[in-house]
Amino acid sequence: MKENNITRITLEDARKMKGQTDWDRLRREDEQGIEPAYDPEFDDVEWDWDSAVTFQAGEFSLDKLPRSKAAISLRVDRDVLAFFKEGGKGYQTRMNAVLRAYMNAQIKD
Repeated sequence: MKENNITRITLEDARKMKGQTDWDRLRREDEQGIEPAYDPEFDDVEWDWDSAVTFQAGEFSLDKLPRSKAAISLRVDRDVLAFFKEGGKGYQTRMNAVLRAYMNAQIKD
């Protein structure tokens, strides 16, 4: 994707936008066996599959999947919250990492 094609919008603006996909046309083309158009920005990309995780039949494992998060309500001291928020976006992920480090330290003991 070219840099000049990238734009930033808020989530609120994105929710207001009407989708630009012509689903009816795509369904008709699929029924007629028409292949999707060649897209050099996608089709000519060399994908790096070295770090891809794949599963063979019968070897599916939940421990290889990304962990899902649980939404909770957590009360913390205001200065603790301010400290993590000062680090910018991703403060909840950093808080989770600190809690995980504590958990792992307790498990090892």
